[in-house]
Amino acid sequence: MGNSLLTRRDFQISALKCFAATLLPPLRLYGNAAASSNISALYRSAIVIDSLCSPFVAAPDPDQIKAIRDSGITAINYTVSEQDFEGTIRSIASLQALIEQYPDSFSLIRRQPEIALAKQSNRIGILPGFQYTAFLEENPERISMFRDLGVRIMQLTYNTRSIFGDGCLEPGDAGLSTAGIAAVKKMNDIGVAIDLSHSGYRTTSDGIAASSKPVLISHSGCAAVHPHPRNKPDAILRSLADHGGYFGVYLMPYLVASPTVPTRQHVLDHLVHAIDVCGADHVGIGSDGSIQAVTLTPAQKAAFDADIARRKQLGIGAPGEDRYPWVPDLNGPNHMEVIAEELSRRGQPSAVIEKVLGANFQRVIGDIWGTS
Repeated sequence: MGNSLLTRRDFQISALKCFAATLLPPLRLYGNAAASSNISALYRSAIVIDSLCSPFVAAPDPDQIKAIRDSGITAINYTVSEQDFEGTIRSIASLQALIEQYPDSFSLIRRQPEIALAKQSNRIGILPGFQYTAFLEENPERISMFRDLGVRIMQLTYNTRSIFGDGCLEPGDAGLSTAGIAAVKKMNDIGVAIDLSHSGYRTTSDGIAASSKPVLISHSGCAAVHPHPRNKPDAILRSLADHGGYFGVYLMPYLVASPTVPTRQHVLDHLVHAIDVCGADHVGIGSDGSIQAVTLTPAQKAAFDADIARRKQLGIGAPGEDRYPWVPDLNGPNHMEVIAEELSRRGQPSAVIEKVLGANFQRVIGDIWGTS
């Protein structure tokens, strides 16, 4: 999320090349992918959580608000961090303004039982989260302050090195630092979920081992399916599961080698592999996208091109950032329902589908935050 509520987050507007437009089929919703009646019924009754998501791409109109609210999504982990302290405070204030403006559509989740309440009231619960760490590195005591402001999911690193540990693009892969170990303990003590999505392999392993509570990898992929710095190897997936953690598969280009444009089938390849490795109790979906469908305009294309240049200049651009940062045939408010139908087609039973849709994330948040 940017400096205003309706600005797409940095990672959502990652690398886009104009030539890639020729690779994509027309953007559309899912008129040809209606879920079977039993999956539709399961979806309507399930807790559905996207473990890394934004409500909007751009300023919504009333019809778009209704489509988002009718998406069937119960809750989202929504990034509110900017790269500086003041920007992050503004983002949190913008989120609070959104909830005040649309109280019938959104609610703030501070406690695990509030997820079920969001489902009962047909609102989308928002769990504010951090991806950037610079303002925490300046003063780790801010972890407690932001927790009190409602931010109870925090990454230890983004793609590069922080004082807490190495990100996934840091070639040294030095692991969790002394300050990182202290941050893990602090987060454990006060009930903040540790997110290791962008951490390097060693930092991820160290974070899992150092934490007394389960940890999140809220949005990533499986390195065994496609090797990429943002994807995690099987050894990490097993360790995560052994410690009770959660792994969310994203809807990003990093699922498949460039220049291939990812499809829902690539997403399912990663999901099924993660289920096979972690077990059905530890896998979900963290789209790294938005509920609102993306409709490209010339201005958006120009913004994407500018963003890839900025990310490269900052050293945070990942390999493969040469395609649109989403899966075209999962671009819209019912992306979670389409994934449920595809899981069914791959032979996954209803009990597993319900866990992947959100029960696993709901459970792990309760394990970390408590259930009262």
